[in-house]
Amino acid sequence: MKRRVVITGVGVLSPVGNDADTFWKSLQEGKSGIDKITSFDVSDYPTQIAGEIKDFNPELYMDKKEVKRTDRYVQFALAATKMAVEDAKLSITAENAERVGVYIGSGIGGLGTWEDQHTVLMEKGPRRVSPFFIPMMIANMASGLVSIEYGAKGPTSSAVTACATGTNAIGDAFRLIQYGDADVMITGGAEATIRPMAMAGFCSMKAMSTRNEEPQKASRPFDAERDGFVMSEGAGIVILEELEHAIKRGANILAEVIGYGLSADAHHITAPAPGGEGAARCMRNALRDAGIDPTEVGYINAHGTSTPAGDIAESNAIKEVFGEHAYKLAVSSTKSMTGHLLGATGGIEAIATAFALRDQILPPTINLEHPDPECDLDYVPNVARKAQVNVALSNTFGFGGHNASILLRRYEA
Repeated sequence: MKRRVVITGVGVLSPVGNDADTFWKSLQEGKSGIDKITSFDVSDYPTQIAGEIKDFNPELYMDKKEVKRTDRYVQFALAATKMAVEDAKLSITAENAERVGVYIGSGIGGLGTWEDQHTVLMEKGPRRVSPFFIPMMIANMASGLVSIEYGAKGPTSSAVTACATGTNAIGDAFRLIQYGDADVMITGGAEATIRPMAMAGFCSMKAMSTRNEEPQKASRPFDAERDGFVMSEGAGIVILEELEHAIKRGANILAEVIGYGLSADAHHITAPAPGGEGAARCMRNALRDAGIDPTEVGYINAHGTSTPAGDIAESNAIKEVFGEHAYKLAVSSTKSMTGHLLGATGGIEAIATAFALRDQILPPTINLEHPDPECDLDYVPNVARKAQVNVALSNTFGFGGHNASILLRRYEA
């Protein structure tokens, strides 16, 4: 029999708040975290806006020596993990260390380190490249360093599935607890790609919004005037715990994870499958895994990136899976406020979904001013809404045709 899994702690670094409470308050108030990029000169870039993490001091979470030896994405992961562990009041000891695991993903990993060390190589030669280059850059190092920092000796791995990464990490961690391989998992995603190379690459793809003069209105999922996504950075970490383990230690339970689905489009490296067919299968898999009827879902935190093709494909997929009920449930994209955190997005959106269930408040899709006729669902436009919701779905879909969905249920003792 599969074991029940709950969320007992969360940690967030996002463009709308550097802690979970500020993050959630901003979402309820419909605040955007998108602005002009300040970390480097973007005057030659078609897109000059992003969701940067402001006022982040890594030395609040790690010593100065360690800061120099870690990429920004790892610093984000360590910071969000510290918040989550403290929120869960989790103590990792010699007695339980082998039952506590880590599963943190990153879509791209240490891109900043790669850029910086390539410049060193070109300007100063191979002997000057840092001996820490490889461990700083690789995408599993967030999991590795969190494991080392907390002495967590249980199952430790990482996911790299582009924008589905955070959800895949949480879903895989959920399964590890369900089947008895761990009692507690530290899981989620971290990303730090607001860098010249990433911006140039996405600009060349014409994937990002160029609404540079109105940054806070640039991310507009499901709106007819959307023109691409807005890249952001940050981390979202959750503590997953076996239900009886959590109850025994008196943990505060935020929500229950009840289902996980994943699928492949097997269609195109960047474009969604026609009609959102892959996304539909993914959501169906999550529903089947949870053993619930589609009509039990009251809210979907959509992938909703603000791209012309993606928003239509997801809307069609929801209609395919939920039928008439698609028009009765609420759908919103918190990316309208946070922008798109790539591999970290599944982490922060799982947290937003859990908070929505806890507080019975649905975060809005802001900037929805001119509804796209092909996107005709209830997207909670512009203003948060009170609602009675017991089950919610969080979707993330990534380049390469990766799709991942998790189902959460409101927890009542």
